[in-house]
Amino acid sequence: MPAPLSSLKILDFSTLLPGPFASKTLADLGADVLRVETSSRPDITRSPKTNEKSSMNAHASLNRSKHSIGLNLKHPEAVKIVNKLVKKYDIVLEQFRPGVMKRLGLDYKKLRIQNPSLIFCSLTGYGQTGAYRYRAGHDLNYMSISGISNYSRRKNELPVPLGVQIADVAGGSYHVVIGILSAVIHRQLTGEGQAIDISMTDAMFSMNIFESDNWLVNGVGAEPESTFLNGGTLYDYYKTKDGRIVSVSSLEPHFFALLIKAMELPETLLEISLSDQKSQKILKKILKKRFLELSWPEWEVIFADCDACVELVLEFSEAMEHQQFKDREMFVDVPDSYGVTQRQIASPFKFSSCKAVYRHVGVELGEQTEMVLKGEGYSQKKINELIKAGVCEVNKHE
Repeated sequence: MPAPLSSLKILDFSTLLPGPFASKTLADLGADVLRVETSSRPDITRSPKTNEKSSMNAHASLNRSKHSIGLNLKHPEAVKIVNKLVKKYDIVLEQFRPGVMKRLGLDYKKLRIQNPSLIFCSLTGYGQTGAYRYRAGHDLNYMSISGISNYSRRKNELPVPLGVQIADVAGGSYHVVIGILSAVIHRQLTGEGQAIDISMTDAMFSMNIFESDNWLVNGVGAEPESTFLNGGTLYDYYKTKDGRIVSVSSLEPHFFALLIKAMELPETLLEISLSDQKSQKILKKILKKRFLELSWPEWEVIFADCDACVELVLEFSEAMEHQQFKDREMFVDVPDSYGVTQRQIASPFKFSSCKAVYRHVGVELGEQTEMVLKGEGYSQKKINELIKAGVCEVNKHE
């Protein structure tokens, strides 16, 4: 069976992480993605090669299965090429600041003239409207302004910068995928295209599930270590005798009962309520002391067959070797342009009737420029003229 999104054709103007991760997700599911790139706006995920036959790691993974056309969008001829492409690539993803695509003559209003059913998705930090729409920002800033960073920390300590980009990926990439697929369904029903405005800050703000409801109803704001998910309860991390760290999330009564029994603690602790912060502090001190009495190998035996929601905090190298991810086939060998393969993390989507596709690793800027232009009817002579005039860029493997 073909991959589920094999009918979609996407023109991708994004760089770095949020946009490319979104289009990678769509490409894994079969979408035909063509990146529009230029050397004047370099993608810094193209890190230096480790050897002359290796692909750039982050770029190779983020942009797998995508093609690349090199275009100088400030040149009128390049704009004409894009106008031709949107007749086939009827979904556009762009990650410029508000107004940039309009200045280039490539905004939704202009492009939909060529294709009224065009879906045009704009991904930015703060959105196309609002006081902050032109403001620069990154993942940490979007987490901060949404209010999440402040209550996701220990008392009297600074928030911890996470090793993964929550706002970029959960807020940006996945919301782009949801938005585009929703617009595709709408188009199938009505024949209409539309513009989509995704703000990473909006997405993070909407993820304040429990705390926003509490504030809107009761006018009470979350403080560090004050809720049942941010360290205000037993739901937390604890050290073992050998210095390993375990995560404990035994919130529900039946999980909590299993935890108390496995750790051989007094059953009277079962009477402690999650809403009783004073008692929860006492409980956490008891758990902290008890975990320090045994090493992780000893605790591992105890919790092996105990469904109490206790897991070891793995080092990344341990996670990469974990049997669970091997069983789930979360690694894939993706071919590159040199005839070898690169090991990458696979798509997390599992379907019963079709599979994800992994055509090749991320390619060089402009590697398919000539192929794409020939597909649009350009002769080799005309392509050479466009390259010489600085309209197009071509990069081939030797």
